Amino acid sequence: MDLGLKDRVYVVTGATRGLGNAAARELVADGAKVVLTGRDDNGVAEAAAELGPNAVGVAADNADPEAPARLIAAAREHFGGFHGVLVSVGGPAPGFVADNTDEQWGAAFESVFLGAVRMARAAAAELAEGGVIGFVLSGSVYEPVPGLTISNGLRPGLAGFAKSLADELGPRGIRVVGLLPVRIDTDRVRELDALSADPEATRRAQESRIPLRRYGLPEEFGRVAAFVLSPGASYLTGVMLPVDGGALRGF
Repeated sequence: MDLGLKDRVYVVTGATRGLGNAAARELVADGAKVVLTGRDDNGVAEAAAELGPNAVGVAADNADPEAPARLIAAAREHFGGFHGVLVSVGGPAPGFVADNTDEQWGAAFESVFLGAVRMARAAAAELAEGGVIGFVLSGSVYEPVPGLTISNGLRPGLAGFAKSLADELGPRGIRVVGLLPVRIDTDRVRELDALSADPEATRRAQESRIPLRRYGLPEEFGRVAAFVLSPGASYLTGVMLPVDGGALRGF
C-alpha cells in the first residue's frame, strides 16, 4: 500500500530517541522528509545523520515559546514544504501524588502540555488542506498509570485539546490525531520498570496483562504513527488510537 508519504515534510519533536525517533524512522523509510528535534545538539545531529539526507536535526526544547516557528521555518528552508507535525515529548517525572513537587508539575506543564499546545497552534496557522497534527500521548488518557501522577493529570487534558482542535480544523481539511502507547519497549519504559525492586518481575507482570503477552516494539509504534500521519489515513481525525497490544480496557 502506498501511503502517499513521498516528499511530504513533517516536524517530529522529541525524536532523538524513543517513540518520536521510531516515528521519524518510519516516515523517512516511506519517503517522507523530517525535521527532528531534541534538546541536545549532538544527539539531534547524530539522530538526523542516522536517518540520512531526508532528515535534518534542530536542537529545540518543547517548552521554548519560539521553538514552533523555528521548526516550521526549518522545514520550509530545508525541504521546501510543511505537511504535518508529530508532537512527542519525554515523559514527566514519575511519582505518586505526595511525591511530585510544584516545580515538577510546572516544568511538565510547560513542556508536555503548553509546549504541545503552542506547537499545534503554530502548525494550524501554517498547514494547508491535507495537513495533519499528531500527538504522542499515553494510555493514561483512558486509564491512570500507577506511579505516573503528573502524566495522568496532563495527558487526558491534551487529548481533550486535540479533539477540540480536530473540530476547529476539520472544515479546513486538516486532521488531528492522538496516539496512545502503553508498554512499548523504549528506554523510558525500561527506566520505569527499573524503579521497582525487581524489574524483570515487573515486566513479566505487565506482559501478563497485555493480550499479546509482550511489550510492543518501537518500530511497531512507528509504523502506526507513519500511517496516521500519511494521506493514506485521510478520513481519520479526532481519534485517540491505542497502540497497546490490547491492554487498555477503559473504552
